Amino acid sequence: MNKIKSRLRRARKVRIKISELEINRLMVHRTNLHIYANIISPNAEILISASTLEKEVRLKLNTQSGKGGNISAASIIGRRIAEKALKIGITQVAFDRSGFRYHGRIKALANAARKIGLKF
Repeated sequence: MNKIKSRLRRARKVRIKISELEINRLMVHRTNLHIYANIISPNAEILISASTLEKEVRLKLNTQSGKGGNISAASIIGRRIAEKALKIGITQVAFDRSGFRYHGRIKALANAARKIGLKF
């Protein structure tokens, strides 16, 4: 079993539980260069998205090294997704880390979203 299959196997249990709860989920995906966050409704529609590929975020990250694959970029995305969610009235979500371990960039994104006011 390769790394991707193992990660998706770990993510499956969480996604099943979140679908039973019928609550919006904050889904996070990371690559070596970027981090992506989406808020997805219970009927699988993407409501809000934020990533390090957005123009405003890239302008903020141009002064830093690493640009998109570091903890500071993840915290910017966490703040950005939380602000967008609160703007449209979403205050509570379930956190779907997509099988990634809860440390580093994933943890930074979650903590930044919590600081803004998003509840997990």
